[in-house]
Formats: sequence, C-alpha cells, structure tokens
Amino acid sequence: MTTISKYFSLVKFAHTIFAMPFALIGFFLGVRTRESQHYGLLLLLVILCMVFARSAAMSFNRWADEKYDKLNPRTNRREIPTGEIKKNHALIFVILNCILFILTTFFINRLCFYLSPVALLIVLGYSYTKRFTALCHLVLGLGLSLAPIGAFIAVTGHFSLLPVMFSIVVLCWVSGFDIIYALQDDAFDRENNLHSLPVRLGRERGLLFSSVLHAMAAVLVIIAGIYGGFHWVYWLGASIFIGMLVYQHLLVKPDDLRKVNIAFMTANGIASCIYAVFVIGAIFI
Repeated sequence: MTTISKYFSLVKFAHTIFAMPFALIGFFLGVRTRESQHYGLLLLLVILCMVFARSAAMSFNRWADEKYDKLNPRTNRREIPTGEIKKNHALIFVILNCILFILTTFFINRLCFYLSPVALLIVLGYSYTKRFTALCHLVLGLGLSLAPIGAFIAVTGHFSLLPVMFSIVVLCWVSGFDIIYALQDDAFDRENNLHSLPVRLGRERGLLFSSVLHAMAAVLVIIAGIYGGFHWVYWLGASIFIGMLVYQHLLVKPDDLRKVNIAFMTANGIASCIYAVFVIGAIFI
C-alpha cells in the first residue's frame, strides 16, 4: 500500500459521500440568490474546505483513539495501531489539514475565515466527547451539519433560514445513523468506560432514539421543501431520502447486527447523493 493510499484509508475518504452532497446543496442555494457570476473557483475552494476539514477530523479521531483502537478487535488493524502510519505523523497530518482549511477559508470571505476555528473546534472536539457523554453522536452530527450552511455562507457571506434547515436535517440524520454504527462496539465501550447511547440506553432503546432522530430528519426535509417552494423534482428526491431512512432501520435489529455496514455506508451514501441531485435540480427549475 502506498503512502497516499494509507492516508486515504486513515481518513476513510469514501465517507466524504455523507456531507459533501449537502455542502453542494448549500452552495447552489447560495448561487440561486446571487446574480449570474462565475462560481467555478469558489466551488473548488468549498470542496477543498470540505476535504481538509474532514481529513483533519478523521485523522485526529484516529490519533486520539489509538489506545482504544489497539484494544478493539474491530479496529486493531487500522493504520496507526498497526504502525503503517506513525502516531506523530498522523498528528502532523492533522495540523497540516487544519492550516490548509483555515488558509482556504481566507480566500473565500471574511465570515468563513472568522468562523473556521469554531468549525475546527467542533469537528476535532467530537473525538473526546465519547469519553464523557452519551450524546457524542449529536456532536458528530453537529460537525457534519456545518456543511450546507458553511457552503451557503461561502457564496453569500451571510446566514439564511433554508440552509440552516438543511443543516438541521444533517444533524438529525448523521446522529441517527452514528447510533446504529455504534451498536457494533457497545460491549467494548462499556468495558472501557466509553459513552454512547447504545451503552447508556441499551441496543433496543438506542435504535428507538435513532428512529426518532431520523423521523425528525424526515419531517425537516418536508418542512424545507415547503418553505423553499421547490418544484416536484424536490419531492421525488425527498421521498427517496426518507425511504432510505426507513430502509436502514429495517436492516438492523438489536440482536442482529450483520447488516450494520449496509445500513451505515450503502443506505446513507445512496440517500445523500440521490437527495442532493434532486434538490440541486429543483433549485434551478
């Protein structure tokens, strides 16, 4: 495995598929409010911000969790526990991505630049929340929820209610599926004094909490569609997104976690991409 591929694996680059589509929704919502301009360079800067922030967050998570990853049979083959990537090299990678993220926001606009340390504090801080709160899933959701409103601010330089709605959708959606993902480690987390909702509530009630969050996401998708006055194309995408939320809960049972990865990666990856395509289409119809 080459050095580059090791770092791609470290940050689980494929998981960018979760937040990036919503960043594009926020970006094109912003474009819709502005007079016709050339947005190619700005779009590139927004994408780079997403890549740098997420790479910093994931590599920091791996750096901070190295002790636990070594002990957990599910994670002990990751790059840092196996020595494929040295721990201090991972930290340098984190710092480099943080610098590149802040530098990129500088070339977007002042508000993005001023808010960039706050964004980093949230996405990096998540890694320590599981040490002291079962609500760590909500912090992860909050971190990814910055994507649509951040991209909108990059275009417009100000806040607006509709992209905030999409951010809350992301908050509820990501928090919900992270609870499902955490089911795999509930026994390990309990033994090592780590916190999660499956640990606090048990698997059955943890799944119920996830269902409530996804129900809230579905309701907000509907509210955003009504508030935005979108074309019927939006509603087709919204129906698919909500359907995928329901589907992942049909896959996972408290006593049967064999399909957790399908629910986590496949269902949510499809949901975010298809929804974004239809929302962006509706924006310009």
